[in-house]
Amino acid sequence: MLPSSRHWLRIPKTYKAAVYDKPGQISIKLEELPTPEPGPGEVLVRITHSGVCHSDLSVMRSGWTGLPPCPVGQIGGHEGVGIVQKLGPDCEATSVKLGDRVGIKWAAAFCGKCAACKAGFDGHCETKKFSGFFTPGTFAEYTLAPANYVTPIPANLSSTLAAPMLCAGLTSYSALLKSGTSSGDFVVVSGAGGGLGHLAIQIGARGMGYRMIGIDDASKRSLVLECGAEHFLNMRDFNDTTLAEEIMKLTGGQGAKAVIVCAGSNRAYAQALPMLGFGGTMVCVGIPEGEQVPISNATPGALFAMQKRIVGSSVGSQKEAIEVLNLASMGIVKTVCREEKMDALQGVFEEMSKGAAIGRVVLDLS
Repeated sequence: MLPSSRHWLRIPKTYKAAVYDKPGQISIKLEELPTPEPGPGEVLVRITHSGVCHSDLSVMRSGWTGLPPCPVGQIGGHEGVGIVQKLGPDCEATSVKLGDRVGIKWAAAFCGKCAACKAGFDGHCETKKFSGFFTPGTFAEYTLAPANYVTPIPANLSSTLAAPMLCAGLTSYSALLKSGTSSGDFVVVSGAGGGLGHLAIQIGARGMGYRMIGIDDASKRSLVLECGAEHFLNMRDFNDTTLAEEIMKLTGGQGAKAVIVCAGSNRAYAQALPMLGFGGTMVCVGIPEGEQVPISNATPGALFAMQKRIVGSSVGSQKEAIEVLNLASMGIVKTVCREEKMDALQGVFEEMSKGAAIGRVVLDLS
């Protein structure tokens, strides 16, 4: 039985965290840090599981131009699941209780007052408080979070499978919602065997009734087809022109209704527009590292003649997070993942940097 007071006993004075000790490089150092005290409206969460996202890798090596470099000592991670261990002052107005199992997302807080929040896009809140980027993340045994923005985890969903839903699942789900597609439409996923892509395939095929086509390296073929793709294309078998031609063949000449670009590749973006049929939508999800370049082929003529659209979709809202977690709890979507301990994180990042990772890695911090 949980204690009725604010404080849960046996909270250690220090905790272990994986920090980025040499930003710009793949370098992890495990450190013991003082356990923080929750302030007004905050909760202390004991993290038991954290997914590892490609965005964590990009943050650590400061790969996104236009953003400030990652600070030394940054604790990464933004797919955290854990137990509420302590409530700070002024949490009475929230529904969070001691012992609740909750999730922590990329968007770590929301103000509820800015234009994005008022429009239902709280994941884009102007506070710009992001887990694992200038805010302590979830590659740690403990972290603080706003009581009004942690995400409830369904009781019948394991923490291992819940963690990737908080970014990979949420981002894929939100992108599909923005695609303007209907049941029976052809939807292409570029980077279909990655952490986001294999969930986008499942959500689209099993949760929304789309006819999914996956593009990735040949090593991802079995995974993508098992996730529900109707067709798989090995990206190395085609050039940009023949890839679009093959999509046209597979869709009976009509083209895709949407292309979800999960791959963080400028070339993947250049390939996407020619795959679309009339009224099709390209959804921009993956963020290429290095110099940001314009999307090739995105001329006004290419867009208005075929009524094509380009939309951006980086993260989802709290409402969408709850919805995609419910899909996972019903067994409609299931992350293909493996568990590792915190001390294996550097090796996981090195594997990801080579493009060799299949599905998702979840750190077991319990």
